Amino acid sequence: MSGQNGLTHRQPPVKHRLTIHFPSEAVHQPITYRLAVDFDVAAKILRAQIAPNRSGTMVVELSGDIDELAAAELWLEEQGLELDRALGEIRIDRQRCIDCGLCTSVCPSGALSSGQPDWRLSFDAQRCLVCEQCIPSCPLEAIDLVLTGRC
Repeated sequence: MSGQNGLTHRQPPVKHRLTIHFPSEAVHQPITYRLAVDFDVAAKILRAQIAPNRSGTMVVELSGDIDELAAAELWLEEQGLELDRALGEIRIDRQRCIDCGLCTSVCPSGALSSGQPDWRLSFDAQRCLVCEQCIPSCPLEAIDLVLTGRC
């Protein structure tokens, strides 16, 4: 995306939390290295229980471009790793929402947006990371997290 001065502006990195389950045959793979080199995705390890020749679990916060994150997650699954994602989804109560757009300013993935011609709030659930940053930003409490269970 180019600004008015011709400089290219990048979106800030998106953060996504995952729990990765490793089968015993996959614990030796250099997962975080491959994420960084192949996908330009940073992996901040929040918790890990991994031992040689045993199954393991790692909770990571992935950070990067939204499209690179999607490609990295697909690659992880192709490696035989099981991923646990968010346990809910964001819902907007259209009866309460007044399309003020405050939530769009805190949405890191661009799932919430508004624009011409009518400036109505638009929500793209496919882009939503369920980071929940939009919930406290809504002055009318029109945004909520609905628990859906394990993805």
